[in-house]
Amino acid sequence: MNSEALQVAKVYRQLLKAVKKHVGKEESKKHFVDYVAQKFRDKSILSKPHSIQQEIKLARDYTFLLNSVHHQKDLLFSYNIAVDRSDEMKRVLGKSAASVGLSLPEVYQP
Repeated sequence: MNSEALQVAKVYRQLLKAVKKHVGKEESKKHFVDYVAQKFRDKSILSKPHSIQQEIKLARDYTFLLNSVHHQKDLLFSYNIAVDRSDEMKRVLGKSAASVGLSLPEVYQP
């Protein structure tokens, strides 16, 4: 494999990891992962050499954006800024329960 193919594979893995982690893996959000996969499998980009580098840069930038936005959100939660903390509390409680081998029950919402 040439270095460009390795570079594309690395960027693709990083972007998919960020999308799955920050956007979600649920069935209702599967179209995000499908879109990323479709863009990386698109053969029309290969006919334009400059386009490949632009697409790689765009994918890196979007990966960085996803990670940065969610890192900023976590920082805001940790600083106790006036935001809804219920999601953070659920996440913290879920991690605590998982650390001892338990899981939280689903809460009924009408």
